[in-house]
Amino acid sequence: EAAGGAPEPVPAAAPGRARPGQPQLQPQPKNRELFRSQRKESEGSVDCPNLEFEYGDADGHSAELAELYSYTEEPELSTNRRCFEEDFHAQVQGRRWLELAGAQQKAYIMRLLDGLEVVNRDKRLKVARAILYLAQGVFGDCDNEGDVLHWSRHNSFLLYQLGTFTAFLELLNMEIDNSQACSSALRKPAISLADSTELRVLLSVMYLMVENIRVEHEEDLPEWKTCRETFRMELSFPVHTEEPFALLLFTMVTKFCSGHAPHFPMKKVLLLLWKVLLFTLGGFEALQVMKVRKREELGLPPLPEDSIQVMRSMRAASPPTYSIELLEQQQQQQKRGHRSRRPLVKQDSLDIYNERDPFKNDEAGVDEEENEDVDSGLEGELDLMERDTMIPAMATQRPSIERVSFPKGLPWAPKVRQKDIEHFLEASRNKFIGFTLGQDTETLIGLPRPIHESVKTLKQHKYISISDVQIKNEEELEKCPMSLGEEEVQETPCEILYRAMLYNLPQYMIALLKILLAAAPTSKAKTDSINILADVLPEEMPITVLQSMKLGIDVNRHKEIIVKSISALLLLLLKHFKLNHIYQFEYVSQHLVFANCIPLILKFFNQNIMSYITAKNSISVLDYPHCTVYDLPELTAESLEAGDNNQFCWRNLFSCINLLRILNKLTKWKHSRTMMLVVFKSAPILKRALKVKQAMMQLYVLKLLKIQTKYLGRQWRKSNMKTMSAIYQKVRHRMNDDWAYGNDIDARPWDFQAEECTLRANIEAFNSRRYDKPQDSEFAPVDNCLQSVLGQRLELPKDFHYSYELWLEREVFSQPIRWEELLHYQ
Repeated sequence: EAAGGAPEPVPAAAPGRARPGQPQLQPQPKNRELFRSQRKESEGSVDCPNLEFEYGDADGHSAELAELYSYTEEPELSTNRRCFEEDFHAQVQGRRWLELAGAQQKAYIMRLLDGLEVVNRDKRLKVARAILYLAQGVFGDCDNEGDVLHWSRHNSFLLYQLGTFTAFLELLNMEIDNSQACSSALRKPAISLADSTELRVLLSVMYLMVENIRVEHEEDLPEWKTCRETFRMELSFPVHTEEPFALLLFTMVTKFCSGHAPHFPMKKVLLLLWKVLLFTLGGFEALQVMKVRKREELGLPPLPEDSIQVMRSMRAASPPTYSIELLEQQQQQQKRGHRSRRPLVKQDSLDIYNERDPFKNDEAGVDEEENEDVDSGLEGELDLMERDTMIPAMATQRPSIERVSFPKGLPWAPKVRQKDIEHFLEASRNKFIGFTLGQDTETLIGLPRPIHESVKTLKQHKYISISDVQIKNEEELEKCPMSLGEEEVQETPCEILYRAMLYNLPQYMIALLKILLAAAPTSKAKTDSINILADVLPEEMPITVLQSMKLGIDVNRHKEIIVKSISALLLLLLKHFKLNHIYQFEYVSQHLVFANCIPLILKFFNQNIMSYITAKNSISVLDYPHCTVYDLPELTAESLEAGDNNQFCWRNLFSCINLLRILNKLTKWKHSRTMMLVVFKSAPILKRALKVKQAMMQLYVLKLLKIQTKYLGRQWRKSNMKTMSAIYQKVRHRMNDDWAYGNDIDARPWDFQAEECTLRANIEAFNSRRYDKPQDSEFAPVDNCLQSVLGQRLELPKDFHYSYELWLEREVFSQPIRWEELLHYQ
């Protein structure tokens, strides 16, 4: 199977919750403690605080550098320092690196680069370690973390200017093709850090250079800015080889997954691949700028809003409460003499602005969200940040409270597709006139006045995407290949990468998903699964409990970083390919779907997501650059269990949002894939993810719930009205989308395979037309006019007329006429 086969069956609902359409079993008092413990295990803590998380291209600079190293690698930092200092003090007496002038630093680096040319592997490794120490910021001469990061950045630019990256690229190619190392690793029963030493040193230097040069600072020197652009061009466009650098890293990933090179340090490869794509293609804000520019070039109206800014201004909503918690709340209120239900003060748990709905009465919705309509704010404690209006009774009780008001209205401008207007007019004409006019959206004769107003409103909000224009152009190019001529394809970094990846793209996607499956926390350890721990396991396994705890944290952290890098690079690829050409995006998407990406992501979320996001799999005193400048305190079991003091784990929340965005991209406007979400019972899994109080994550969960709502049945919608309300308030509206009702769903015949097959045919036609260009194309222009062919002047040799008769006899009269060969000379 592509990504380790189909996942295990996904449970329809969490323990202690009823499935849609089934009666809710109320727990007896004697079993309540058992039910409560089960709920805690399956759902996590209900009282999740608002997470102050700012989504971006990557984490902070020091955090991204720290994640390059596993804690098991920590002793190698001192090895790098020793290799550098032994050589440096032999060359430069009584001086420190920080004290050398620029010319002296360059001269020393040039001498080190000469040392990379030696035949002896051990000597080459020592020189490479010395260069790695420079890239790590000569921490032996620094007093604090800021100095280490400063000198790491300074040395990275210096190393690039002197051609270090190209030299290390050649060494990397040598190590990849090193069959001796591969066969040695294959023979070993257990692979450890020692098997990947050379590769880890090379990849670490390249990663530090890419990451330090990629990140822009305001105080950067002009020559550094020039370096950055030159480096970006060098990585984007193949200079020394026939392929971009990212393709070499993709090849390493597939070689690792095929089992031919189990010693490859996959975490470092994936981190470097992600940062190279981020550097060469551009991050999310660069994508937004490119999108605006492309719409201008195509003559399309500007975007209705900046999606990044809208999402940043959104606030998280409270998660829905659950039946067992509500039962406890009711009992506590009754003990204190409070009523279990206040008809005047009603707090919608998932509403942002909490606009009161005049169509809701107090009796309705007793069964909402499994009785979650009961006021969840105990003893009159109201969350002002989630209230829009205060009733006078409450205002008199607390006169000092200032009213907090939020703007009315929805965060997103509604959008309408051309198809939606056509379908609306087709239905209206059938109803009022009795015939249709195809795709005509202008003729409104015979239709009542309200229909005119509706069409006017729909057209006001009509949105034409870049993808729509690209699909239309592709259809025209397929119909008229000769009259429209050659398509001008702009040579962007994205276009070059797609062309290079095209023929092995399915293998790349399968390999990435295999590694993602192996790194997912819900995956069971299987004998046939790939080993992704080659660059974290020490040569000698731990013998004490403390060492075991440290290694356990390291392994979990290692897996989290792999998930982070894969989710980020897949999302980047999808977004850039979609902007470059819709069928490039569809090609990648389809192969992800074929490789079981949808059930894999659902399998990932079928865990205690709150525990995953608040995981403490890090030991801050061992993180680079802290561990390089401060003495390591004595580690104890308590200090290891405590972890850091952060409210949440940045990388895990980042990974979750990325995976949700990928799932949205794969399923949007694809009915067959939406049905996969329904078949795999994703609704309860996704609904549990709403417990994380982070606006962006909630938005993408609600989007996924919205597209399948009409297939989940009336009972589900009736039981989840709070979720429906949240979808209404947070997700963009499509004006005539019946997502909340879907009354005619059962009557509509669907052929799931036909949808994917049609899409696949369009993708293959696009790839064939643009990338499979044979020399003897059947559409090549042919001059078949006798006068113009005979009238062409041919340059003959000066002495040709002497041997003309001989040539005529040999080439014409003595040769049999092969009429079929004339076809080849056209």
